[in-house]
Parts: sequence; C-alpha cells; structure tokens
Amino acid sequence: MADEPEVAARDALRQGPALVVLTGPPGCGRSTLLRRIAGSVPGPAYIGGGLAMLSAVPALALSRAVRARLPADDVHLLAEAVRSRVRGGLLVIDDLQHVDAATVAALPHIARTCRVLVAVRTPHRLPGDAFAGLRAAATAWLPVPPLDPVSAAVLARQTAARLDDASAAAVVARAGGNPLAIIALARQAAAGRAPVGEDIDQVAYAIAAALADLPRPARTALAALGLLGRPAPPALLGTGAADLLASGLVTAEATGALLPVSAYVAETAAGLLDPAARTDLHLRLAELTPAAEAARHLAAAGDTAGAYRKALTAADRLAGAERAALLLFACALDVPADPRVRLAAADAALAAGRPDDAAEVLRPLAVTVTSAASPPADAPLDSAAPLLVSAAPLALEAAVLRGEALLQAGDAAAARESVRLVPDAAAAAVVAARDRVLLLAALAIEPMSARDLADKIAVRHPEPSAGIAAALAAVRAAHRLPGWDTGLAQASEPGGDPLVTRWSAWLLVEHLAADGRLVDSARAATRAAQSSGEALAYGWQTRFLAAADWALALHGHHLGLPATAPPGAVPADAPAAGVSASDVPAFELSDPLAGPDFGALIPSAAPSAAPAAAPADLPWDGAEGVLRRAANLTDRALPAEARAYATAATALIEADTGLLAAARARLGTSPAHPAPAWVAREAAWLDGQPDRAVHDPHATGTGLLAGLHAITAQWAGHDLGTPGTSAVPVGLPGAARRTLTAWAVGSGFTAAADGWQTVALREQVRCLIAAGLTEPDRDRAIAALLHAEQLADRAGLAVLAGRARRGLRRHQIHRDTRSPRSGGRLTQRETDVLRLVAAGEPTRRIAGQLGISAETVDTHIRASMRKLGARTRTEAAALAFAPEPFDNSEDGR
Repeated sequence: MADEPEVAARDALRQGPALVVLTGPPGCGRSTLLRRIAGSVPGPAYIGGGLAMLSAVPALALSRAVRARLPADDVHLLAEAVRSRVRGGLLVIDDLQHVDAATVAALPHIARTCRVLVAVRTPHRLPGDAFAGLRAAATAWLPVPPLDPVSAAVLARQTAARLDDASAAAVVARAGGNPLAIIALARQAAAGRAPVGEDIDQVAYAIAAALADLPRPARTALAALGLLGRPAPPALLGTGAADLLASGLVTAEATGALLPVSAYVAETAAGLLDPAARTDLHLRLAELTPAAEAARHLAAAGDTAGAYRKALTAADRLAGAERAALLLFACALDVPADPRVRLAAADAALAAGRPDDAAEVLRPLAVTVTSAASPPADAPLDSAAPLLVSAAPLALEAAVLRGEALLQAGDAAAARESVRLVPDAAAAAVVAARDRVLLLAALAIEPMSARDLADKIAVRHPEPSAGIAAALAAVRAAHRLPGWDTGLAQASEPGGDPLVTRWSAWLLVEHLAADGRLVDSARAATRAAQSSGEALAYGWQTRFLAAADWALALHGHHLGLPATAPPGAVPADAPAAGVSASDVPAFELSDPLAGPDFGALIPSAAPSAAPAAAPADLPWDGAEGVLRRAANLTDRALPAEARAYATAATALIEADTGLLAAARARLGTSPAHPAPAWVAREAAWLDGQPDRAVHDPHATGTGLLAGLHAITAQWAGHDLGTPGTSAVPVGLPGAARRTLTAWAVGSGFTAAADGWQTVALREQVRCLIAAGLTEPDRDRAIAALLHAEQLADRAGLAVLAGRARRGLRRHQIHRDTRSPRSGGRLTQRETDVLRLVAAGEPTRRIAGQLGISAETVDTHIRASMRKLGARTRTEAAALAFAPEPFDNSEDGR
C-alpha cells in the first residue's frame, strides 16, 4: 500500500528519538510525503534540505533547518548545536543527496536524542562510507512505493479533469505509478498530445514537452533555478519569474525567494539547454551570485582560471571549514595552482579536521620533490640537499606539512617517507617540522628506536619548538623516562599550537591513568577540558571531561564520606555539577557560532562535603556529581573515546552501588574500548556471573586497565574454581602488579591492599576480601574482611560490602547489617521517584515525567534516603528495589 511508508515513519517518530529515511527516484513523491509526515507528527518541525550547487558548503542543510549558522569544523559540536535547538521537535532534511559530508556524519549523532526525518533521491552520489553509516544508523529505511492504479487515476483526473477514460488509462499505464510522470503526462494528454512509445523516459519526455509550452523567459528562469540549485529572488530570475508562478512550477518562500515545486523539473530544464546556452547562463549567474557560488558557476562554464581567482577571493573572506572547502576546490581545478595556495589549502584542511584532504592537495608538490630533486639510489642522503633547496623553495615546506597530515591521518610510514628527503640545510622551522614527523613516526612504528632518535634530535634542537618539545615529551612518556610527566605538562600548556597542546594533554591524561595516578590524571583532564571549552573545541573538551570522570569514578575515594561524618551527611539536594541534556539552553541565534555551556560539567570548586582522602586542590562533589556529569555526557553527541570513558564511569558507579541492570543496559551501547570492556566484565562478576567475566586478551588496553582486566579474570577463575594464569602483564602500576603476584602465590593480599589505598578504593576493598578468603589465620582474615566491609559501606559499594559479609559468615560471624530506618514505608510517589533515579534520570527529567516540581522531587528523595538510611540517592534507589536491602544472602545484592 502507498501509505505504508507514511504509517511506518509516523510510528517510528512518535516512539522517541529515531532516524527515518525516505528513498526513491525522481518524481516519486518523496518531498510531498516528507512534508505530510512532518505535519502529522506532534511538535515543531525544523525543515531544511540540501542544495545542488551548494552541496560543498559545510552544514548548509542543517543551517537552513534551524535558521542559524552552525560550527561545521567539529561534527560532534555540529550535532550538539542542532540537538540543542531541535530538542523535542522534528528535524526534517530533504534532498539529502545534495548535502555535505559533515551533515551526513552528524545525522546519526543527532538521531540519538532527537527525531530526524530525511529524504534522499536515488540514485545518489553520497560517499560509500557515509551512506553505509547512514544506513546502519537508520531506525527505518523506507522506499517510497509507486502509486497504485486507483490513486494514480485519481491524480490524473485531478490534474486534467477533462481526460476521457482511455486517455487516463494510458497515462496511468505509462507513468508507472510515478506522481510527477502522471501529472506531466496528464497535462500533455489534456493538451491533445498523444503519449509516445514506451521505449523512452516518459517522465523526461513529459517534462520536456511541458517546458516547451512555456515562454522563453520562463524556461530560462526555470533553467537558472536548476543551475543555482537553491531558491532565488525574482529579480535574479528576470521577467520569466511571474510566468513560473502563474504556471505553478515554483512557489514563494516567506522571504520572497522562489523555489521550484520539483527540483528534478528545474534540473531537467537546465539539462535541456544546449551547451552554448548552458555556458552562457552559468556566466550570467556568476555575475549575479556571491563569490563562493560564482566560482562554481565559472568552473561549470569552463572558465577554470576565472573560477580559480574567484575561489581565492572568496576564501580570503571566510574561515574554518568553508575556507578549507573553497581552497581545496580551487586546487582541484584544471589550472596550475600556486604552491602557496596548496600550502594554505592544506593548512586550512588540517585545521578543519581533514588530514586526508590536506595530504592529497599537497601530493603534486611531493611528486615535484621526488621526481625533480631525488638523488640517485646509491647517493648519500645529503647529496639531495642542493637540488631540493634550489629546485622548489616551497617543496620542502610542503613535504613536512604533508608528513604532518599523513601522521594525523594515521599513516606513520607514509609520513616518514614524505619527509625523508628534507635535508638538514633547509630552514630551521622546516627541519624542526621534519624531525617532529620522523620522531612521532618512529614512535608509532619502532618505539624502541624512537628513544635513540629522540636523543639525536634533542641535541640538534637545544631550544626546541613547541612541536619538537611535544614529540620529545611523547617519547619520554612512552618509555617512562624521568621527567616525562613534567615534559608533557609543559607541552600541554595553553597558548601554543592548539593541536599540539591538546594532543600532549591527552597523552598526559592517559599515561597518568595507565600508571595508576588517577587523581593526577583527573586534575590534568579537568584543566585541559577548561582550556578546550574556552576555545569551543567541543570534541577535545568532552574527551577530557569523560576521562576526568572515569579517573574519579575508578579512584573511588571521593565516593565515601569522612570517617567522622554521620550517615546522610551529604545533602540530597546539594547542587549537581552536571546538568541534564534538557537543562542546556538553546544556542542564542544572535551568536550563531556559540555552543551550549559545558562549563557546568566540570566539577564544582566548592563541594558540599569533601572526604578526608581527597586532595585539596582537586574539587569534586561526590558520587552523585560524577554520576550526573558522566551520564549527562552519554546523552550527547560525543567522539568515540569520550563516549567510552563516560559510559565506563557511569556504569562502574551504577554496578558498584547495586544498579547492575542499569549498568548492563548502558554498557550495551558503548563503543569498543578497554575501559567499558573491563566494566562489563566487572559488572558480570559483581552480578554473580563469573563465566561472563573471563579474561579476553584482545581488549585489555595497557597499564592500569590491563591490570584490572587481569585481576577480574583472577576473581572469575576463583569463583568458577578454575585458577587463572600466573603470568603478570608487563608495564603495570605497582598496586596491580602486587595484586596479581598475590594471586599467583596465594598470599600477600593485605600488603597489596595497602598499595591501592591512594589509587582505587574498590580495588583496596577487593584485595582485603581476597585476604579474608586466603589468610590461614582466622583473626587476620576476619580483620581484613571487617576492614573491607567498613570501607565498602562508607563508600556505598553495596555489592562488595555483601561479598565481605559473605566472607565473614564463613567464619561464623552473623551480624544484623540492616541500615537504621525511620520505621515508615516508602510512599507510592517516593517509589516512583526512586524508580526513575534507578533508571539514571536527573532531577529535572523526573520532575517532567511525573508532573511535579524539581523541589518536590528532591523532597521525596531526601525522605526516601532518611527512611532507608542511605547516604546518596543512588544508594537509596539500590536499597529500595533490592529484594531485601543488605540482607544476609551470599553476595549481599
């Protein structure tokens, strides 16, 4: 049935966030169906679409939909910018075949939290990987079917009421259910023209015949719309605009610009022009359109030299992705491109996150170097220097810039080959750039040789540039040479090259975490997130924010209360450092490039109750703050690494506090990464499923994460009665290495627990539990288990506390471990609130779903915590829905 796609699309869009794609050939009614669906779905619709001539303009279709300029350099920030405007509305994008790569890449991210409806004409020219990503993300992929004979006949009669039955039947038969063909053929039949043979394109024939009846100015105006590929003011189209309006071939937008009813008809009109007329029309449009658009018209007219000059003129007035797109366009024209333009294009492409394009645009210069200046194969390398320096002064700069682009694209071997012929006699800046590429390529390909090369480069550059200093620091960090952390910290100081500083900061954060220095890692990540946020570097900012929360969640000491604090010392209504996705204000239209304020996602500088173990210079606001920030991040459009760390942090806290179902559901949507992979195994072990926590050597990461994977595997083997391997991975921090050694020899867990005291509280608890299980002396075993129970209870580690009590019962110690209660039972409303808390919903969303105020939600949470004797809202939710909170079952769940 013809209405099946409409029903399916409505159903998918009414159920929540979704990506619905309508596909079909020209004239099949995609756009009509798109607007009909948009009008029937509740909520505001934000309607935009691709434009043929402007298909290379970054984020144009999305900008048309939300009526604002958008940041196109960062796909995730672009998605977040659109999401913050659309929210509960419907994003509608027509003619997806004419949109840029950034828009296609952003749609799956937007559809995670918004309803998205798009239409794409087939066949299309979308890149294969972009199309595959779109197809994989689509909730529903709906081909628009042809009209059935009855509907086709009705449309034919509506178009030409005077058609006799035989003519109407012929129209329906020849149109093949295509609405555009039915309309065009019906008009032709009503005008007395008989349908032609079946061996030609009926749609194209009918459109051509209909256009032939138009006055010449009208045909020219419609062809101009086809070449423009966008709406145009009547003044630009000339006198034919009025005839197009009268014939119903165009409609007027609110701004007065004219838009073809069918883009395919306008494109057909342009295609019917003979080559000379089409060239002339392109040249006339180049005189009437802005420089960026005029360049493309000149190129289409064959004036490539003029297009080149016009593109450079336009690029001088632009920045970011738009500048990069124009410069790359200029360099792709069939004219000799100035090497300086190619260098500028590569610079702009690198800044816009397009390293592959940057490397490609410099390829002709790289060919010049190797073909015109390469020495014989048996000649020493230094013999290339005179030829290289004299033959192409800018070729050396191009070689090192191309090497940097290839390095950023992940092709270290090609990067090293690109700079191989750059001699020591080149300019100092070029030599420094060459040495940076060589050093980082060696670090990626041959890490051991990179250390010797670093020593030589350090001697060559006694006062290294920022790029060289960062590369040297990276080599020292990889080999953990003395001062490596100081070097990376200096290289990550704001003020230098943003790419170098953020890359260095990320290395610092990950290396510190790998060494078990979680507090230092969180501190460095928080500083880097602040700096990245000020620069609107959203992708980097969210990566740092997620890494900071992961370090805090794993460190765990911040989860507990001071030893002297009574239960409930942390106020339930303490302000949260994180905000929900619905709390972020929409981008102000007066500042089109502004983004949502993510400063609130950084831990508050004034926590309500900092635990005694917390370093004074690292602010945090407890488990609830970490949980809210990390969970809030997972609601947003994020780079894969940011999503992985945010998911791991959220799921670890949920699993440790007893919300195992919520943790499993969250982990099911995580990208592949060692952190969430470990949390998934850990959650399975906590849930009494050791068979699902077995060790996987292919996804363990390095450093601390590798140690945690191995420790969880040891616990899984212990519970299954199958001892794990005694091999200890290399490169582990001391606490992890001592713990695995204790597993190998069967003793030493108490000493290993001391090693975790400043690293990760939960692992300290696990070592104490292991000590209680393996210690032959009953008194020492009980002491270890009591200490584990005390630490776990104080930190809210509900499941580990149950494990400790199970160990105590093995020593015939049975105690009432129930929390003190007020004697009152939870009300229905308190139960409803805690059920949403258990699902991970923030206060504002709970209030919206239950139709009460945020203050009332907090009141119910405080009352529930008081009745249950819980210290945090998360613990209250875990207690409320456990069969018997803190009961005497074996695992305490």
